Amino acid sequence: MQSSELERLKKIVDESDNIVFFGGAGVSTESGIPDFRSTDGLYHQQYDYPPETILSHTFFMRKPEEFFRFYRDKMLVLDAKPNPAHQKLAEWERQGKLKAVITQNIDGLHQAAGSRKVLELHGSVLRNYCMKCGRFYDGHFMREQEGIPRCSCGGMIKPDVVLYEESLDTGVLQEAVEFIHKADVLLVGGTSLVVYPAAGLIDYYRGNKLVLINRTPTARDKAADLVVSGSIGEIFSAL
Repeated sequence: MQSSELERLKKIVDESDNIVFFGGAGVSTESGIPDFRSTDGLYHQQYDYPPETILSHTFFMRKPEEFFRFYRDKMLVLDAKPNPAHQKLAEWERQGKLKAVITQNIDGLHQAAGSRKVLELHGSVLRNYCMKCGRFYDGHFMREQEGIPRCSCGGMIKPDVVLYEESLDTGVLQEAVEFIHKADVLLVGGTSLVVYPAAGLIDYYRGNKLVLINRTPTARDKAADLVVSGSIGEIFSAL
């Protein structure tokens, strides 16, 4: 992280009251939640099946017990706390500078930090619904269950997360497109921008203040107006 990059970022943020933040797994890793695609993330660990297979709709329906074993073990992280990036974004929203947080994460940490306008592209582990009657169950209920979680009506309970082979919520996507399209500043943090359709959202940005914040290079660095490399928590702490 160069001080000149940080100064430029600070100036961009200070001068804007129409910021939109688009974030990925790197925002949550600093709260202790494992990344899916980093070199030591979920995708590089060994299970009976690859995580990509386990986290598919087909696998969920065919082998729900195996799905929930992985889900509880690796994805249902309920004790994590917001880090400085989450907290700074919530602060900017309270100040009227930030209009929306668009996130690929499913942990609810932005809301825990106080953010109100959060668009969850991939859902949340904090919401779970009976596939038969629609009754709601929270994350703690899911963690306490053994085997396949069942509703009082007997139906299987499904996490409100978007699995492989499932479509993103069109309403959430459309709202994200609108916020990005109207943004003065688009901050993109903690994502390598390789997962579609989410990564394609930044194509709707029409401004000239596209800022990419990540530990490693992303697929869109050349298109950015500013690239800041480093820990997103440390970078936001300095703003």
